[in-house]
Amino acid sequence: MNGFFNRILVIDATHQTFSTEPVNETDLQLMLGGKGLGVSLLLQKNPAGVDPLSPENHLVITLGPTSDSLIYGSCRYCILSKSPLTGFLGHSYSGGHLAIPMSRTGYDAFVIHGASEKPVWIEISDTDIQFHDATGLWGKDTYQTEDAIKSILSDMNAGVMTIGPAGEKCVRFAVVENDYWRSAGRTGMGAIMGSKQIKAIAFHGIQQRPFADPEGIRAYSKQILSTFRDHKATDAYRNFGTPMMVAMLNTANAFPTRYWSSGKFENWPSISADAMADRLNVKPKSCKTCFIGCGKLSQVKAGRHTGLKLEGPEYETIYAFGGLCMIDSIEEIVHLNDLCDRLGMDTISAGNLAALAIEASLRNLISEKLEYGNARQIADLLQKISDRSGIGDILARGIKAASQYLGLADLAIHVKGLEPAGYDPRGLNGMALAYAVSDRGACHLRSTFYKAELAGLIPLDQVDGKAKLFVDFEDRCTLHDCLITCRFYRDFYTWDELSRIIELTTGLKLNRVELAERAAYVSNLARRFNIQEGMTPLDDTLPGRFFNEPLENGATIRTEDLYRMIQEYYLIRGWGKDGLDLNRTPILRDA
Repeated sequence: MNGFFNRILVIDATHQTFSTEPVNETDLQLMLGGKGLGVSLLLQKNPAGVDPLSPENHLVITLGPTSDSLIYGSCRYCILSKSPLTGFLGHSYSGGHLAIPMSRTGYDAFVIHGASEKPVWIEISDTDIQFHDATGLWGKDTYQTEDAIKSILSDMNAGVMTIGPAGEKCVRFAVVENDYWRSAGRTGMGAIMGSKQIKAIAFHGIQQRPFADPEGIRAYSKQILSTFRDHKATDAYRNFGTPMMVAMLNTANAFPTRYWSSGKFENWPSISADAMADRLNVKPKSCKTCFIGCGKLSQVKAGRHTGLKLEGPEYETIYAFGGLCMIDSIEEIVHLNDLCDRLGMDTISAGNLAALAIEASLRNLISEKLEYGNARQIADLLQKISDRSGIGDILARGIKAASQYLGLADLAIHVKGLEPAGYDPRGLNGMALAYAVSDRGACHLRSTFYKAELAGLIPLDQVDGKAKLFVDFEDRCTLHDCLITCRFYRDFYTWDELSRIIELTTGLKLNRVELAERAAYVSNLARRFNIQEGMTPLDDTLPGRFFNEPLENGATIRTEDLYRMIQEYYLIRGWGKDGLDLNRTPILRDA
C-alpha cells in the first residue's frame, strides 16, 4: 500500500541478528501505521504478563504514512512497549529531525527483543544493520552520546536516539532522547532500552517512501502553509510556546501547586512565558517540516546558570518543577530541565516524585531534609534518582511503588502508575475523564481535551453528553498518532483534512465515519493489550484526593459524575458496563 515500505525490521539483541518481515496490507488499511501498527505488533509478539525489563519484552518503534513527506507536522516517530512504570501499554512520541533518517532506512517499524550481554549501539541503514560496542559510551549523558555516535557515522544526515545514565540504571521513567532536547518522554521507554543494554540506535539511508500522490501532497502543503502560517494559534505557539499555558491555568485555578494541594501558584508570573522572554534569550525553534515553531531555544542570561542553553522548558516541565515543587525561578527550571535531558528522565515524573519526596521529608518519613522551592536540593535529588542511590533508588521505581514504600499511597497522584500533566481535573472535569480512561495512564495528549474546556468550547460543569464530545477528540488524536502527526496541528487537521492527508499519502478514500471506525479499532487494540496485562475497571479512576480535597475555589470532582462519564464512554466504545466486553465492538465495514 502507498505510504509504506511494507517491511518490518526485527532485531534480536541477544544474538545480534536481524530479519525482515512483511506487513499485512489489510492491517495497514485498518491501523494506518504509527500507534495502531505498534500496538498490533506488541499483541502479536509479547508474551502475556511479561516482565517489562526482561529480554522477552519487545521494544517497537514505528513510523506512519506521512513520515518523510511534505505534510506539515509529520516529522515524528512512536516508540512502544509494555511500560516498566505502569505495567500496561507504554507509548511515547518525539519530534525533531530523527523520523526522516529513520524512514530512509526503508522500514515501517523496528522490533527489538532479547538483551545484549554488554552495552551496544545499533546502526540501521537501508543496506545493513551493525552492532557496535558501546562500553565506552556507557555512563555518558545523552548529549555526549549523540555527539560521539554522529562523529563516527559517515552520513551527515544520520539521526540518533539515545538513553542517558537513568536509562542504563533502568529508572522506570527514563526517556529516549534525540536531537539533544527532543524526548520520547513518558512511560519509561528509556528503561526498556537500558534493560537490553542498548545505549543508542542510529539511522541513515536513502530510501524514499512511496506516496499515492506526491504532487498532490506538495500542493496541499502549500495550501496549508498559506492558510495557517499567520493563524492566531500559530502566532501564539511561535511567540510564546507551551509556557503560555502557565498564565491560562493559573487564571483557571487548575495549575497544580505544592504537590496537588492548590490550583494556583502565587509566584507564577516569574515562571511564565513573559518571564522567559524577559530573563532568557529565546528564539523559536521548529521540528523538520513544521511552520509553527513552538519550540523555544533558550539561553540563561544571568545568574549561576549563565550561558546554559536548551530547547525549552515546555509547560509540563514548568508545572512539574515550578508548580508542584514551588520553584519560582525560570533559570532554575531551565537547569533542572537540562539535568533531566542529560540524565535521560521524564520531567513530569521527576517533578512529581521530587514533590512527593518533599512531602515525605516534611512528614519525617525520610532522613533527607527537603524543602519546597529549593532548586539545589531537587537537582541533587535528580542525580540520586539517576544513580539509584539512597532515596533516589526508591523514587526511581516510579510513583506507585515509591509512594507505597514511603507510606504515602493515599497522597500520591497518579492513574495506572502515570502522573497527570499540568491540568488539575478538579478545575477541568473533562480532564478527569481523560486521565481516568487513557490507555497509558493519566495522559493529557491522547485527547488534549483541556484545550476545548479552557477555550470555553465545552462547559466545565457539563457531565451528561461530555463523553460523546470527548470521544470525538480522542478519535481524532488517535488518527494523529497513527499517521504520525504533531498534536499542535489538531486545530488545522480536522476530520476532512485528515481524510485528505490519508488519501494523498496512501490512496485510501475514507469518510469521517470510516476514519472514526479506524480510530476506535486502534483504541480497542490498546484496551485489549491492557486487559491482557491485568487491567480492570478499577484502574479507570482517579486518586481519592481529587474527590475529597476541593481546590481553593471549591472546585472538585464528584465520584458519581466521573462514574456517569465513564459509563457513557464505555457505552460509546461498545465495551459493556465493565469496560471489558471488547467482543461487542463494531466490525469495520470494509475490513
